[in-house]
Amino acid sequence: MTDQPPGATQGTPRKAAVAAWIGSALEYYDFFIYGSAAALIFSKVFFDDSDPATATLQSLASFGVAYAARPVGALFLGHFGDRFGRKNIMVFTLVLMGVSTFLIGCLPTRDQIGGLAPVLLVVLRVCQGLSAAGEQASANSMTLEHAPAARRGYYTSFTLNGTQFGQILATMVFIPVAALPEEQLLTWGWRIPFLFSVVVAVVGWIIRRRLEETPAFAREAAQGTLPRMPLSLLFREHWTSVLRVVCGALIATVSTIFTVWALNYATSDDVGLDRSTMLWVATAANAVALVAIPLWATLSDRIGRKPVFLIGAVGSPIMIFAYLAAINSGNYGLIFLVGILTLGVVYSASNGIWPSLYGEMFTTKVRMSGMAVGTQIGFAIAGFAVASAAGIVSPSGWLGLHGWAGVAIFTGILCAISAIAIATAPETYRTPTEELGLDRSGSRPGVTTAG
Repeated sequence: MTDQPPGATQGTPRKAAVAAWIGSALEYYDFFIYGSAAALIFSKVFFDDSDPATATLQSLASFGVAYAARPVGALFLGHFGDRFGRKNIMVFTLVLMGVSTFLIGCLPTRDQIGGLAPVLLVVLRVCQGLSAAGEQASANSMTLEHAPAARRGYYTSFTLNGTQFGQILATMVFIPVAALPEEQLLTWGWRIPFLFSVVVAVVGWIIRRRLEETPAFAREAAQGTLPRMPLSLLFREHWTSVLRVVCGALIATVSTIFTVWALNYATSDDVGLDRSTMLWVATAANAVALVAIPLWATLSDRIGRKPVFLIGAVGSPIMIFAYLAAINSGNYGLIFLVGILTLGVVYSASNGIWPSLYGEMFTTKVRMSGMAVGTQIGFAIAGFAVASAAGIVSPSGWLGLHGWAGVAIFTGILCAISAIAIATAPETYRTPTEELGLDRSGSRPGVTTAG
């Protein structure tokens, strides 16, 4: 059996990678603008600002709500993606994200409709979370199943590269918005990035509806071996891989702490750094990540997934400590330097290769379900790490941790769990695509159609 699935052409991996990159960039533009708004604006617009500390905590918690919704979305979208194909889910998630984000920009504020405003905000944030649950899993499965075995790391990294570009776009849109006078910012200025998402949704829909289904999935469908209940097969025969992905995905805590909590902390009254400057730090770091991610991914195709991932998992908590210390010093030059090294270089080692690392743990029959469920549970924990960090810096602290150093230690604990999970995983970068997810005896789990 050849590694390249029947029907795949030489140009198919490139086409799939480009479609994944563009779609992920557009979708995660929508997802990330909420993070900037939650850190800078929503505590004053949707929540009761008579108690600023409580309003900030509620705003940051609303950011984490989407991560709580993602495991639920993963169960449904993962099932349908393994049952009916990756392409359908890629189109659906993009449309759902675009509509939800546009409606956030249309919401009345707390001053206009009272307590209903934050309720509607949270409902739409949940819809964003449901969309994100299927986005990366479907795009990663699409690119991995199109890619030649020797370059799976490189091609699947395009999904995360697109995600990083989406974050850059979201941050750059917010830079001029954040520079508006306070009154204009809190009345109409913050709505602009959200309303712009209608354009994002239309462009992404046009691109993705033209994408072909993966030959690997099409082959399983033609042979009649697709499981009727992919989740049943997943949890029966691949539960250890799911658990490993959950733990590995905790590395995303580095991103949420960097992009949301650190931004809120830096611009708070306690530190008092400039909003626009801190947004530029995130933009510069993500711009460097656009280059670093494919380089780390290419390296993983040569030396293996595990050593590259572990560079990020071990190095990131050290760099987060240095970054928060730089913020506390108020030295903008140092903040830029350490911020770029943290998110742009070191964290990119793990971030750039997890699409191939996680996807290679599963067979085609359950790949999307396995990636969706595993990553979204881990990402849910990472999402609420922002609210946990807000609790850590409160006067009472949390679990004995206090201040920004406590936040760095908390991040390091979650990264350690991630590192242990991947360090004990099998290495798969040289495994032929058709043998991915096989058990140690060499048999393929779930050869028969699951009932």
